[in-house]
Amino acid sequence: MKYFFNMDFSIIVPLYNRPDEIDELLDSLTKQTHKYFEVIIVEDGSTMKADGIINKYKSVLTIQYFYKENEGPGLTRNYGAQFANGKYLIFFDSDCIVPKDYMQTVANYLTTHDADFFGGPDRANKNFTPIQKAINYSMTSFFTTGGIRGGKNQLEKFHPRSFNLGVKKSAFNSIKGFSELRFGEDIDLSIRLFNKGYKSALINDAWVYHKRRTDFKKFFRQIYNSGIARINLFKLHPESLKVVHFFPSAFTVGIGLLVLLSFFNIWFITPIVVYILVLFIDSTIRNSSLEIGLFSVIASFIQLISYGLGFIESFIKRVLLKKVAFTAFLKNFYD
Repeated sequence: MKYFFNMDFSIIVPLYNRPDEIDELLDSLTKQTHKYFEVIIVEDGSTMKADGIINKYKSVLTIQYFYKENEGPGLTRNYGAQFANGKYLIFFDSDCIVPKDYMQTVANYLTTHDADFFGGPDRANKNFTPIQKAINYSMTSFFTTGGIRGGKNQLEKFHPRSFNLGVKKSAFNSIKGFSELRFGEDIDLSIRLFNKGYKSALINDAWVYHKRRTDFKKFFRQIYNSGIARINLFKLHPESLKVVHFFPSAFTVGIGLLVLLSFFNIWFITPIVVYILVLFIDSTIRNSSLEIGLFSVIASFIQLISYGLGFIESFIKRVLLKKVAFTAFLKNFYD
């Protein structure tokens, strides 16, 4: 049986202009029941530096802080990893809050399971805004993503997402860490780890509160880029593209056709109305809020249509027209 002492875990967080968020994350790390970890914060060219916030925690956390020029979160995580002392690297996004038993849950799991890399799901904190809770619903609901993003039932091998991702440092170093991709870099990392024979694990109880985006405009930009990233990943790893990845595009085209046909016969709008009602009722019950139920309908349509549009644009440009990789809204990556 393995036991975890001293600095077996190195928590690495890329940061860009979010001093308030890193304050919340670090505060949650001070409350961990398992104390054997270090924290590495890497500021990615921020204009709103968080060094003052970091200094508050140096007496209660083993913490390192670095500042570098902006390169995006993947390369920023790599930068932090070179200073890590732990056997395992754990990556969080700065907009996460970590439950007090997270580190203990991971340590307990790894004493009885052999996993080279791992991750867990995310949840919405009760203090999140209604829009943040609605966005969380749209990303985790059975009626939008099939409930497979960090859920118990996976349609394929589990690919941890970078907001909640752990990996053995030796495995991470063997593939030279994250690539230069700014979107989909976590999936690319997982694929390369799988290709080297490493094993992944979903630790369902190792969840984090994840704020995601704070408004629908930023959410649209994020998911649109995710649709683009799926084709960029396909060009790097053709085996990564599955039938399920076409669903948002089919949904987007289908919605457009139904709206167009409804001008000739109003009954064509019926499937859309039924879907709206399903989303509204399910989210309202789950969140005990009519307001969140309404926002969830909006967030779900944004989630599916923005991904579908990004996927379609990238498919046309990269697959049909043979153009090079691209990313929309690049300047707004961290928004």
